[in-house]
Amino acid sequence: MYQLYGHQNSGAAAIEAALELCDIPYRFIDVETSAEAALALEKLNPLKQIPTLQLPDGGVLTESAAILIHLGLSFPASGLLPSDPAERAQAIRGMAYIVSNCYAAIGIMDYPERWLAEADESSRQNLMDGARRRLHWSWEVFADQFSGELYLGSEKPGALDVLAAVISRWAGSREHLRNARPGFFAWLERIDRHPALAPVFARHWPA
Repeated sequence: MYQLYGHQNSGAAAIEAALELCDIPYRFIDVETSAEAALALEKLNPLKQIPTLQLPDGGVLTESAAILIHLGLSFPASGLLPSDPAERAQAIRGMAYIVSNCYAAIGIMDYPERWLAEADESSRQNLMDGARRRLHWSWEVFADQFSGELYLGSEKPGALDVLAAVISRWAGSREHLRNARPGFFAWLERIDRHPALAPVFARHWPA
């Protein structure tokens, strides 16, 4: 059985959503609920980053995009990755974009002291403000660049959809996109409401 290490309101929600779309059994291990779970995560992933996915054969996968690509290739019927090679390449490109631009900016906002030689409060706030502006602009670029890949509600969401739906929930991105890119914002809400995904998102972001 797949074992997914994460916690509430984290990037692990994207992997949990993908596992649901694959319709395969898995166990979600919340690393914030016990020291034992946290220690198990550290043994699998010394960086203690989530999501971390332990495969049925004991292998370990980290990095959200890599996990989603693996699941898409392992379970082609899930539709996580398009069957057409050109469309698949664009979906992978979109995931790489989100991880390298949006996820990275969020990491700076969460841990600004990692990027400052002198982490005084003024410097921390300046860095966080700049990262937030860059994050929101990066989502605007994503919306413009990947409009042709959007889930329209007549098919199952794919890996790119679930990653965007999760990562866009942080740092005021949804609020920004509601005004800056309303069509893209509506696309994200359609993904949120998909019957296979809505229960996952409700667990991570209770109303």
